[in-house]
Amino acid sequence: MKFIKKIVSVISVLTILSSCSTRKDTIVSRNWHSLNTKFNVLFNGKEAFKKGIDGINESYKDDWFEQLPIEPIKFEREKIDIPKFYNSIGAGFGDAKDEEKKASTPFGIAEEKAVKAIQKHGMNIAGEERNSQIDDAYLLLGKARYYDQRFIPAIESFNYVISSYPFANLINETKIWRAKTNIRLDNEEFAIETLNLLLKVKDTLELELPEDIKEHGYTALAMAYVKMDSIQKAKKFLIKATETINNKDQGARNLFVLGQIYSSENKKDSASVIFKKIINFRKAPEKYKIHANIELAKNTTSDSASVVILNKMQKLVKNRDNRKYLDELYYQIGLLHEKNDSIDLATAYYNKSLRTNSDNIKQKTFTFEKLGNINFKNSKYQLASSYYDSIINIATDTLNLRIRRIKRKHRNLASLINFEETVTRTDSILKIASLSKEEQETFFKKYIANLKKKDEEIAQLKLNQQAFGASFGGNSLKSNKKGKWYFYNSQSLGFGKTEFKKIWGNRQLEDDWRWSSKISTNNKKKDTLKINPISLRYDLASYIKTIPTDKNKIDTLILDRNQALYELGLIYKEQFKNTKLAIERLERVASLDPKKELILPINWHLYQVYKDVGNQKKSDKHQNIILTKYTNTIFAKTIRNPNKKIEEEISVDEIENLYKEIYYLYKDNKYQETVAKVVDILPSIENSKLIAKFELLRAYAIGKYTDKKTYKFALEAIVIKYGNTAEGKQAKKIIEQLSK
Repeated sequence: MKFIKKIVSVISVLTILSSCSTRKDTIVSRNWHSLNTKFNVLFNGKEAFKKGIDGINESYKDDWFEQLPIEPIKFEREKIDIPKFYNSIGAGFGDAKDEEKKASTPFGIAEEKAVKAIQKHGMNIAGEERNSQIDDAYLLLGKARYYDQRFIPAIESFNYVISSYPFANLINETKIWRAKTNIRLDNEEFAIETLNLLLKVKDTLELELPEDIKEHGYTALAMAYVKMDSIQKAKKFLIKATETINNKDQGARNLFVLGQIYSSENKKDSASVIFKKIINFRKAPEKYKIHANIELAKNTTSDSASVVILNKMQKLVKNRDNRKYLDELYYQIGLLHEKNDSIDLATAYYNKSLRTNSDNIKQKTFTFEKLGNINFKNSKYQLASSYYDSIINIATDTLNLRIRRIKRKHRNLASLINFEETVTRTDSILKIASLSKEEQETFFKKYIANLKKKDEEIAQLKLNQQAFGASFGGNSLKSNKKGKWYFYNSQSLGFGKTEFKKIWGNRQLEDDWRWSSKISTNNKKKDTLKINPISLRYDLASYIKTIPTDKNKIDTLILDRNQALYELGLIYKEQFKNTKLAIERLERVASLDPKKELILPINWHLYQVYKDVGNQKKSDKHQNIILTKYTNTIFAKTIRNPNKKIEEEISVDEIENLYKEIYYLYKDNKYQETVAKVVDILPSIENSKLIAKFELLRAYAIGKYTDKKTYKFALEAIVIKYGNTAEGKQAKKIIEQLSK
């Protein structure tokens, strides 16, 4: 009996083993391999594939300021692998080492599992595959390669399914995936042809395509037309794709892209209908609902609708689940308030947007730009410049046209601010220099007293903070055994002594200890006097010494201020179109007895500005000065014949000869004479293409006999006037070198 049992057992084992063979076409063998493929190998592969898709969805950052791509994934051309072809049918399998490398990523694991299913469970007998799950394995293989950016091997897998399993239940899905892969390989025409063949021909047959397949196919067609810049056709297929929404993620995305297209076409009502559909779509991911609300706010056309939208946005802000979108929500509320001319409210919400804890850099650049523009419009140029500077510091896409435009604006503002600071500084110095000795001392005593008060407040605040930390929270300043009073704490006391010495130096305990003469000496080294540099902040004599008394220095300051005022007038007039400030600066420099060569251009620009603002009386005043005192200049001729094109007073050859003549003066080290000659000739060559060369030569000469600051000042004026010329670019390079 035992012997018979052994024989039965051996026969059973042999039967089971033989049923596992991939070369025998039996019911047991087919079912065993099919079940093993589906519930073991492919199950694990599909789980890895899902994990990879989830990873893409989590890591992909949508740029909500641009039209979203239909498929939320970014492929990089330089990462596309050159395909390697192998003998294994349809799979394009690599060697074992390659498979191990792929297995380090979710899509690599999915591919590995698909390959394992094909190699170990494939039952290709007499040219026919008997394992019903192998076509699924090839489809998974192609999809994994698609997301791994290996498009040629992916197409190879899809083609194998289409040619080998023409009647498989997943054949339609495979054709759509092949079309999507061709779109990635810039074969849009072929992709469109195959998709139209699938969708149109199948729809005419008795057996209609399932809804999810049609959605997928129409979405792929829309992708192809977007890539071909055929937006109208893309819109047509997005509409078809969103007639039924079986895939909630892709369906919501398709709706959002469709709404963006309507917005770009200025079809506000159609866009609003689409965005409302997303908001009301219960299964739509939250990010699409939030941004649909934001887009709805952008498309608001009436004041009554704006109020409703504002209330809706405020409710979204109060919802704690929306905290990660606060920067965008606050920004949009600010836009709505700005649109309603509530500039203070808009500014408050823009600042709220900046204060949120967000890593959305692009959003921050737009918010900074809005704040910069508001301040620019209100003529707060220094504050506007600081906002534009923030954009330049954080922007990642520096080649972006918007960022480049902001950089130019910031550069112009930097020159303006530099000139404004020059005016403010020189005005202050000249005002103090004009005071009597007693008045100067009174001024600086008051200044030093305020300085001491501020320093003492800062020092006391630091000590209080340390003492507070020692009393509460048990930090390192707390004494273990002694009481909590400040002077019982040796570490707090040591900190206080250090801070005192930093500010006051070594002082004896006596009356009037604050005077600089009370600084103690080091007894060990009697030949040296240790003076803390910070104590000079309170030394009256050091301030008095800085006041210029030399007439030449004072005259230079006056020239610098007048030149800065003139340049500011030109910047406000020509670049920023701020006639009010242009008039203020030009009128002021005209009243300050400027150097001779500035009088004519000042009157010319004031004549133009007053004419533009309709102040005929003042315009006539400056016109008469030009016509009576500068009769033969090009400015006077322009006033007399405003509709006639003024020819150059000097021919090109003559201008070139003049340039050579002045250049030789420069080479002979006659720098002041060079500057004077250039200034004299400038009005007569106003329309000449060579004027920038003369201006640059003048700047070079100024740099030879004045200080670095004045030289830089002259170069900045050239950059502003002739920034796009070779001379303007050369001046910019020199400024950059001087700034190092």
